[in-house]
Amino acid sequence: MAGKLKVGIVGVGGIAGTHLPGWAASDDAELVAGSDVNENVLQSWGESNGISMLVADPAELFSNQDIDIIDICTPNMYHAPLAIAALAAGKHVICEKPLAPTPGAIRDMIAARDASGKTLMTAQHFRFEGSSQALKREIDAGALGDVYHARGWMLRRAAAPTTPGFVLKEHSGGGPCIDIGVHILDLTLWMMGNPKPVAVSGVARNTLARKDGAFSVWGGAIPKEMDVAEMAAGFIRFDNGATLVLEVSWLLHHDTQGEDMQMWLYGTDGGSHWPTCEILKTNYETKQHYNTLLKVTGNQLEPHAQECVEFARAIAAGAPSPVPAEQSLQVLTILDGIYRSQEEGREVTL
Repeated sequence: MAGKLKVGIVGVGGIAGTHLPGWAASDDAELVAGSDVNENVLQSWGESNGISMLVADPAELFSNQDIDIIDICTPNMYHAPLAIAALAAGKHVICEKPLAPTPGAIRDMIAARDASGKTLMTAQHFRFEGSSQALKREIDAGALGDVYHARGWMLRRAAAPTTPGFVLKEHSGGGPCIDIGVHILDLTLWMMGNPKPVAVSGVARNTLARKDGAFSVWGGAIPKEMDVAEMAAGFIRFDNGATLVLEVSWLLHHDTQGEDMQMWLYGTDGGSHWPTCEILKTNYETKQHYNTLLKVTGNQLEPHAQECVEFARAIAAGAPSPVPAEQSLQVLTILDGIYRSQEEGREVTL
């Protein structure tokens, strides 16, 4: 590869700020451009980061022959159109989670990727936590045997985002399932080896957000126009017989300081807990249980930054996407199934 890959970010506010240290640290890529519909935000961002190539229309980045990578950090509903256009223009694409809010949109993105021959990655940063990497290595080495059941939850107490990009379906595509459910679900499926989901029974509610005086510690009053659920749960079956219980919420009456994100995996040879990275085993001859805490040596970079480094490294090496779009399709197939199950009042086949 001659020189570094050139990166352009679409949507420079919010989450994009966590990507900047990754592009700065990368040996394979450098940030050279940005695009945003908010001119004031764009100009301020450019001045703060020394970026002079600033455009309101992302199509200008897509048509620029000097740009190799498009980093999409917009609200969810705009991911698929932008990614498809960038791929069609011959760009590699890293896209913030969820890859898209619906399975159909992700299938369209996969088709665009295949037609372009470029790389598409979902920015699922929890995979790049040191604790996640450590546990995944042990599971892949057989520490748990066959994982046949899992539990995962990501719960907040009165901590809902309150901006339109999160609470209005026209921008977000959904509530905590789409916002934070993708994190714990993607991580759990990855640990399980991404078995194929075949059925889901789920519920989605908007109960606490409708109470008089409903508030968020992150942004004051819950907007009256909020039209997405604030809590969801599901029971998922897989083609290998494994099962998973998932729970997500922004507002639940749950005893947590900030956010409670946990995962339990249960296998034929052991169990495990994340993020403590504890492995639980049984010696059936001595009738004794024993637990082992893994020593975690994490990446020096924060995970949002590390995922950008890994994406550029994969492109430079001609390696597969670190987070394949097909695995994101599994995630959204399940989350979409939870919404469908709520609407139909029954378990749905995926």
